[in-house]
Amino acid sequence: MKKIAVVTGGSGGIGEAVCRRLADDGYFVVVCCSRSAEKASAIAEEIGGYPLCFDTSDSAAAKKALGGIEEKYGSIDLLVNNAGISEVDLFQCIPQEKADRILSVNLGGTLNCSRAVLPGMISRHSGVIINVSSMWGQCGASCEVDYSASKAGIIGFTKALAKEAAPSGIRVNCVAPGFIMTEMNSRFSPEDLELIKEDIPLGIFGEPRHIADAVSFLASGQAEYITGQVLAVNGGMVI
Repeated sequence: MKKIAVVTGGSGGIGEAVCRRLADDGYFVVVCCSRSAEKASAIAEEIGGYPLCFDTSDSAAAKKALGGIEEKYGSIDLLVNNAGISEVDLFQCIPQEKADRILSVNLGGTLNCSRAVLPGMISRHSGVIINVSSMWGQCGASCEVDYSASKAGIIGFTKALAKEAAPSGIRVNCVAPGFIMTEMNSRFSPEDLELIKEDIPLGIFGEPRHIADAVSFLASGQAEYITGQVLAVNGGMVI
């Protein structure tokens, strides 16, 4: 019987790569989304998984959706909290509604989904949670202050929950992507991209598959003695 993995933000660039990699690793993958139901369904069909649409920032919706997965398919063995949004502007220029949304989706969604799956993991004395933060959660970014705060919160949450859940046999880790070529970064001009590349010691941009590789490793038995850690995948941009 296949293990079950839930990936939030599964229809995005990084999320899709993670879903496909986990399917290759032998997981039955639940491809979660908040709006892109058609794309999530297409990905799920291709990898033999299941699409699930809900708002991770809504704690009741998260509990109902993930509880339904456990009822329908059995235990959730792996949760990848990948859903996230960003807004680039000066801190004082971000509308309050957008600022609140960034925190509620990025950090709140991570807490909500983790809280929804933990009881089952604790009762089985096993499970893995992998949270997707950002290099800006490690060092902060000008003009992405709310985003940086939300991603820093994910790192703190990872470390705290790892300590709390370890006695129950649950591992909690974090992946902190650097500059990854996804739709979220499509706003940059070719000139901007060249300037950014100059700040990356390895001299290349990250791809979604690099994050999928990191998630695959942390979810595997090769990482059985690793918990509460932040795996930075950024080409050396933040060390």
